[in-house]
Amino acid sequence: MTPSLFTLISPKWRTSRTRLRQGRATGGRGKIVVLAVVGLLFWLMVFGVLYRVLAYFRGVEEIGPLLAGKLLGLALLSFLSILLLSNVVTALSSFFLARDLDLLVSAPVDWLDLYLAKLGETLLHSSWMVALMAVPIFAAYGVVYDGGLLFPVVVIAVFFPLLMLPAVVGSATTLILVNVFPARRTRDLLSVITIAAAGILVLLFRLIRPEQLARPEGFRNLLDFITILRAPTSPFLPSEWAARSVMGYLVGSWAWLDIALLWSTAGAFVVVGAVLHQRLYPVGFTKAQEGAERFVRGWFWQAALAPVGRFLSVAKREFIVKDIKLFFRDATQWSQLILLGVLVVIYLFNIRALPLFTGEQVPFFFVTLVSFLNLGLAGFVLAAIAARFIFPAVSLEGRQMWLLRSSPLDLRALLWSKYWTGTVPLLVLALIITVFTNVLLKATPFMMAVGIGTILLLTLAIAALALGFGALYPQFDTENAAQIPTSFGGLVFMMTTVALLAVIIVLEASPVYAYLQATRNDEPLRVLTPQFLLPLAGVLLICLLATALPLRIGLARMEEFEF
Repeated sequence: MTPSLFTLISPKWRTSRTRLRQGRATGGRGKIVVLAVVGLLFWLMVFGVLYRVLAYFRGVEEIGPLLAGKLLGLALLSFLSILLLSNVVTALSSFFLARDLDLLVSAPVDWLDLYLAKLGETLLHSSWMVALMAVPIFAAYGVVYDGGLLFPVVVIAVFFPLLMLPAVVGSATTLILVNVFPARRTRDLLSVITIAAAGILVLLFRLIRPEQLARPEGFRNLLDFITILRAPTSPFLPSEWAARSVMGYLVGSWAWLDIALLWSTAGAFVVVGAVLHQRLYPVGFTKAQEGAERFVRGWFWQAALAPVGRFLSVAKREFIVKDIKLFFRDATQWSQLILLGVLVVIYLFNIRALPLFTGEQVPFFFVTLVSFLNLGLAGFVLAAIAARFIFPAVSLEGRQMWLLRSSPLDLRALLWSKYWTGTVPLLVLALIITVFTNVLLKATPFMMAVGIGTILLLTLAIAALALGFGALYPQFDTENAAQIPTSFGGLVFMMTTVALLAVIIVLEASPVYAYLQATRNDEPLRVLTPQFLLPLAGVLLICLLATALPLRIGLARMEEFEF
């Protein structure tokens, strides 16, 4: 008998259950509790903010529901874009590079069952985070507009085809690309295309400046504003159909056409995707068995690092060259720099767009306050970058770590090479962000000095925390480097870093306040006072401890690795 679709899905389900049981048996309940608490707090935060916004919208007659519908349509359009990019990459692993494909393709499995099983796997892996993010959003809409008991059913009926459409389109796109390029090269190509497309989408979204909808005075009259609100973003976008379906149900004007369009379009796309799979998958899977072509010239890095390498030992120099070559060899790693560049541009653009020096003169106090709080925001950006690039550094050694562990090479040299390989670029980026933002904010020399000094200490500490937690919670068996920062260790690192940023901001508030008082009273700034020196000494001590202790603990953990 031919195996059924349930038979193909059951191994994945049993594997997930087994891992969950093993996690509970090995003390993983604490991790589950921490993740649940953090996730619940995040849900409550999103729900609270959106509840306040929607409650205000509901109090505005005529245009309130229109604004709420526009906001929902914008959120669903963002979800649709993210899902499309995510499914393109996930489908490559599910359909062509998964370990169980050798057995499934050679077994007497019906092609349609195989397609549906892998499509469901792609949908689950690429959409679970978006689905969780959508829960507090739809909950806020249901509570504010009194959705009732049937509202969750309506949301599921609308949201499921919205998740299905990008999964089918992404799988079909990957299938066509694999038939044009070898699968191993397609993985690198898709990574670059996806990151570039994500960066362009984020940049375009920011340049559109949707916050203008919250300022109707920018339009010629109220009629133009209402006309723009009533007009759909695009009548052919599934996100617009979904938003109209949800808002139509909430405001009492629900029409079946939009939800019928969602389900009929999703069904038609699944049929087209199945036909493409039947005709193109055998050839594409055959091409996927070709070996990867990996070749990186090492002489360039040897020559580039020659001036610095003179002051380093041979082991440290070779470790640094190895890490740099591994980073640029994997397109899924270096392509993240594209998105990073876009995010930095958007960050500086947002600082430039602050209405601090337009119209009425903003008081000096608020300019200084924004400049000071910008330190915390810049530190959070650096923490996110360190979580993506420095935290996985130990885990990316993979199964070859046993070679390094059993060799006579010094693990201290390995740890320090990873630390400085990640810290130096992060430090350059931190200085660029801090200096440029302070220039845009027209910060005083005092705030410029405080910002540069603080960001230097924070960068050293954040990089050390990322590497230390990465060594404490390694994942040597991972197949995707992008999944490492979202693990339990990555969550603990981000929580610790946010706590560190909060402590630093609180400590430095006292010297900044003393500076504001002296400026307001036209008095000279007294630096040699306890109010000024003690907080700065505390900042220096905390940052030094946050740098030294994680590296020491990480080294001790690496010396205990067993394979």
